[in-house]
Amino acid sequence: QVQLAESGGGLVQAGGSLRLSCAASEIMFSMGWYRQVPGKQRELVARITSSGYINYADSVKGRFTISRDNAKNTVYLQMNSLKPEDTAVYYCNALKGLDMYWGQGTQVTVSS
Repeated sequence: QVQLAESGGGLVQAGGSLRLSCAASEIMFSMGWYRQVPGKQRELVARITSSGYINYADSVKGRFTISRDNAKNTVYLQMNSLKPEDTAVYYCNALKGLDMYWGQGTQVTVSS
C-alpha cells in the first residue's frame, strides 16, 4: 500500500509564503497537489511527472512552484504571494499505473 506523508501547511498572512512537502513510500509516475474548500469540488493546483512535465492551475501560475526530488520520492509546492482565496485543505496526489493515491490533507489558511 502506497503511503503519502504530507507536511508544511499552516496559517500565513496574505502575501506570505508556505512550502508543502509530500513524500511517497515508492516511486510514482506523477505527483501533485489538489485543494478543496467546503462545498466545492477538489481542484488541481499543480502536478509534475517523473520526467519533469508540469502543469498548473491558472489561478496559481506565477505564484506557486512545484518540484520533485525523484531520489526521495518527494514533491514540493512552494507557494508565494498567497491570497485569502488560496485557503483550503491541500491534498497530495500520486499516480502509478492506473492507481491513484491521496494524502490525508493539510490545511492552508491565508488571512487578509
